[in-house]
Amino acid sequence: MKRITGLSLIVVIISAIVFLTGFQNSKKEPMRHIVVFKYKPSATPEQIDQVTKAFSGLKDKIPGIIAFEHGINDSPENKNLGFTHVYQLTFTDAATRDAYLPHPEHKKFGQLLGQLKVVEDVFVVDYAPVGE
Repeated sequence: MKRITGLSLIVVIISAIVFLTGFQNSKKEPMRHIVVFKYKPSATPEQIDQVTKAFSGLKDKIPGIIAFEHGINDSPENKNLGFTHVYQLTFTDAATRDAYLPHPEHKKFGQLLGQLKVVEDVFVVDYAPVGE
């Protein structure tokens, strides 16, 4: 019977870890995509509504978006730094979020923002929800 050397055992353990890590990363977990806009003072309510409707419409045009929510900051802490409008998309997983970014409909939405010239600044946060 062959003896398993320490080196062989290490190779087997590392191989198992690599395999299991790859398996874990391939799990389909929802991905949240948070976009927060700071609109220019000159932006009209009608223009902001146009942006919101166009953003919301992406859910029906881009596969993998399973939810869309939006709202206006209502925090009494006054720490929003002028960012007022929050948009949240939920994707089936990170891969569908990655496909959304270069999608032609997403690019059209970006063009609309460029034409309207109403966004002063934006920041984006993406995360996979973690249970407690």
